[in-house]
Amino acid sequence: MTAKQPPALFDRVHVAQNRDRAAKRFREHAFLKVRESSHLVERLGDVSRHFPLALDLGAHDGQAGQALLASGQVDQVVALERSRRLAGMACRNGLMTLIGDEEGLPFAPESFDLAVSVLVLHWVNDLPGALVQIRQVLKPDGLFLGCLLGGGTLNELRIALIEAESELCGGVSPRISPLPRLQDVAGLMQRAGFALPVADIEHVTVRYSSPMKLFEDLRGIGEQAAFAPREGQLRRPLSRRLLARAMEIYQARFSDPDGKVRASFEIIWMSGWGPASHQPKPLKPGSAKTSLADAVRGRKPV
Repeated sequence: MTAKQPPALFDRVHVAQNRDRAAKRFREHAFLKVRESSHLVERLGDVSRHFPLALDLGAHDGQAGQALLASGQVDQVVALERSRRLAGMACRNGLMTLIGDEEGLPFAPESFDLAVSVLVLHWVNDLPGALVQIRQVLKPDGLFLGCLLGGGTLNELRIALIEAESELCGGVSPRISPLPRLQDVAGLMQRAGFALPVADIEHVTVRYSSPMKLFEDLRGIGEQAAFAPREGQLRRPLSRRLLARAMEIYQARFSDPDGKVRASFEIIWMSGWGPASHQPKPLKPGSAKTSLADAVRGRKPV
């Protein structure tokens, strides 16, 4: 008897449509994509390796791929993007581009020396499965390096929407996607079979002249809600009255003395290697020659 798949959280077609609508003015709003693409190259610079062929998973308009090529550490980048319009932009920006879904990679095992993903994987329904697929398309000793939005992202907006809808409607609808925590991602990297997995978190605070400017940026990069329909789940449209009240609460609760409002983002970074025979392996339990207590006390084993 096969295990039953949990219901999909996100409507993947809707995710692609949101990105399509955002494509025309994407770079006007994609400051986080620019920032983390730059950080991607900085992190890759700590690895003294050359990567002939890289996969940019969820490439948007190709900013991360362009940064990789400019770094000199990568010879060629294949960009995979769900949105046809953004994929076209990535192609025009000089990348070999495929239209495809991050949930079903159309590549043979052991195809890439490097796989990267910048601010996309929080939209997949099956993150454990996506990570397994990424590990499978890496060559032995190939590297995966990527980031996604973490659980503390847009806490201020989440609170404002909940308070406004509770006040006006007596209940709440899902408005902002649930996002993974650092410990979740670290565990999933291990479960996916990566060698030497690492996960860390970066906190970013952005200040806006008004909460509506934050909404404009979210729409401008295709990050608005894309929940899959669920039987029996309450779904109220975001009315003008509800949005206006949420913005009032946001301004009152999360503004600085100069009147600007704060928006919090958590960026969870993860890295891991395709398993290879020459990589260091953890010791088996009980095989250590020195106890941790002796090491802490500075004593030598007898």
